[in-house]
Amino acid sequence: MRCVKFASACLFFATSLSILACAQTVAPFQFLEKPGPHAVGLKVVEQYDFSRVYRPAIDELGKPFAGERARPLQTLVWYPAVKSDAKPMTVQNYVDLWATETSFGKPNMPADGKSWLKAMSPTLANAMWSVRDAKMEAGRYPVVYTPSFSSNSWENADLCEYLASHGYVVIAAPDMGASTREMTEDIPGIEAQAGDVSFLIGYAQTLPDTDMSEIAVGGFSWGGISNLFAAARDNRIDALFGLDGSLRYFPGLVKDSGYVHPDQMTLPLLAITQGEISMDNMPYPRDKVQLGPGVFKEWTHGDLMKVEMMGFVHGEHSSMDQRSEDFWKEIASQQKADYGREDGAPGYAWLARYTLEFLDAYLKHDAAAMAFLKKTPAENGVPKHFINASFRAGKGVPVTVEAFRAELGRQGFDHAGDVYAAMKKENPDFKLDEAMVNSWAYDIMAEHLAEATALLKLNVTMYPDSGNVYDSLGEAYMKAGQKQLAIENYKKSLEKDPSNANAVEKLKELET
Repeated sequence: MRCVKFASACLFFATSLSILACAQTVAPFQFLEKPGPHAVGLKVVEQYDFSRVYRPAIDELGKPFAGERARPLQTLVWYPAVKSDAKPMTVQNYVDLWATETSFGKPNMPADGKSWLKAMSPTLANAMWSVRDAKMEAGRYPVVYTPSFSSNSWENADLCEYLASHGYVVIAAPDMGASTREMTEDIPGIEAQAGDVSFLIGYAQTLPDTDMSEIAVGGFSWGGISNLFAAARDNRIDALFGLDGSLRYFPGLVKDSGYVHPDQMTLPLLAITQGEISMDNMPYPRDKVQLGPGVFKEWTHGDLMKVEMMGFVHGEHSSMDQRSEDFWKEIASQQKADYGREDGAPGYAWLARYTLEFLDAYLKHDAAAMAFLKKTPAENGVPKHFINASFRAGKGVPVTVEAFRAELGRQGFDHAGDVYAAMKKENPDFKLDEAMVNSWAYDIMAEHLAEATALLKLNVTMYPDSGNVYDSLGEAYMKAGQKQLAIENYKKSLEKDPSNANAVEKLKELET
């Protein structure tokens, strides 16, 4: 079963006849949250990312591949819609999309899909909220949803429809490896899905009903780590949420990426997790995955909202998994004391509620939603012992060149030395490159001479043995008409570098 594959990889299952008999008496999953003020539409778009190759040049039979080789992305778009009398999607309608997921127009239901139809038979006819191809309303914020390991774009269709009913456009594509339908448990696999995220954000920009000023990305399990990688490279992303995201299980992959630095990220992050596992320094028990610092422990410069689902196991973060009888048979022995299958649907409703409040707080800047996040679960009406939640505000600024620039813009360039000293105190390894600072100063010198001079003075402090930094500062003083200071710096430049012909020429000019 593709949608529970990662859950199966992470957990060890054992069952008993008595447990199974008990589980089968519980009513099938129903989404318990009420819809928002908008009707919901759904579009299914078959498109390719032509910037990436997916199919091999030679097929499985050793012949030249005859079809399109670009990356196929069956894209689902849930959106606020004009109310319609048309019949809504059913659970089976979603599962049926599996047949054309990568074969566009040529139905070919895989064995996994057929087994899902059997496992979900009690709920297949159940109506969902979305109406296929309903007329769109305009002007909403986009949310990109990324599914779990090798899973389908509709694995959390209930959450996607719920968000659309509250004024969001939710876009999703299947989780696939770089060149196979099955995801690979490595950085190339993560980057393939992260590339899909950026592609879908670009696609969102072409839709008539999106407001691109605020964009969130969220997903379940493996999708949670792909979102993190996407945010590290795509500055269009404004907020992240993860449903037991793998960023907590694979700290080694985060570390090995070389470019994903949670300690430097300033985005707000909602982490909804199964509650019994430590949030920090959580190793994944496989020898090939090296350990690294816990992402949540390092997430200090962006707001962090943690929601621990105390009775959940991993797969319960997917509404379609909760509809599968096979899923419940597999995880029956993993149910915790005082929690059972009957807690799955109520727990999922709270998962959806916290996700909505998070998006309202950070994308719509809703004060009431922010207040909700900062309250205790009991104050929000959550049943006792159901959820453990905490809010930690980001503080300080990350120690990066971008943050240094931002602080100068906020505090003023005359405080460059103080800002740099504070960042060095937080991270002794932080260092501004001499040539970069010099070029930065020259880029702004014509229109912002005072700011450029402040940068060059900082460069002199950082690199006192460089002849070039004194030469550049001398030029800034010369342009400002501060003749004596210009002379002093050109002379200092010659002391450090007697071959500096420019300093000799400028001194002749200044001393004439």
